[in-house]
Amino acid sequence: MSSSYLSLSTSLKNSRICFDIYAEITDRQLKNNDDFVWAIEVPLTGKFIIDVEFLDLKIAPSDGGEPCSIWAEGITQKRSNATALASLGRMLTEGIHTDIIINASNGSTGAHRAVLAARSPVFRSMFSHDLKEKELSTIDIPDMSIDACQAFLSYIYGNIEHEEFLTHRLALLRAADKYDICDLKEACHDSLVEDIDTKNVLERLQNAYLYQLPKLKSSCMRYLVKFGKIFDIRDDFSVFLQCADRELIAEVFHEVLGAWKGF
Repeated sequence: MSSSYLSLSTSLKNSRICFDIYAEITDRQLKNNDDFVWAIEVPLTGKFIIDVEFLDLKIAPSDGGEPCSIWAEGITQKRSNATALASLGRMLTEGIHTDIIINASNGSTGAHRAVLAARSPVFRSMFSHDLKEKELSTIDIPDMSIDACQAFLSYIYGNIEHEEFLTHRLALLRAADKYDICDLKEACHDSLVEDIDTKNVLERLQNAYLYQLPKLKSSCMRYLVKFGKIFDIRDDFSVFLQCADRELIAEVFHEVLGAWKGF
């Protein structure tokens, strides 16, 4: 017994006119080749493509009992979740019934109060109390570019691309901390640990200290001290000593002294 979604794409011969035909089949019993016929009114005079997407497959016991799915338990829920997530992404990309405007430093974009409130307790508080965001239907995020803001929303709505995430990791980290989105903060934390180098280690060390990211902080310390990279970036490190938090500088020197004692 099959439930499936069929689609046929074809074009008329010697013509640029294309046709797409769809059909949804629900619980159709299939025993032999004659059990299913798809009648198509459009003449197929050229090449055509048929896509079959199975929604469910069931087998019926020989004694006539209730048919049961052969798919692993949870497939239906996974499909439902994937479809819901895709629809949520479309709400953002297509601007479907947006009800609030987010003003970034160099542009604006629409969003949905309910989605923002569900993902962030800070947004939920904004919309629940008599704050200007509730009255004016706008949120000002002046410390974030429109590109970073769109990446932030894409993550919230579940349709961010990996390259987009990598490009805006630090901005996303700041937003995650500001709006208390723990899963985004953890995702940024894990990602920033993966590609530490001499060009970014000091910046990441300061961010690790600022946003309390212990794994990133220890990785940066190890890279600077135990791997000896601190000697490769002396000019940058001198600037770091002039502008970084005194407590963080003390921690770095403590690590250096600890490493020297080991020799």
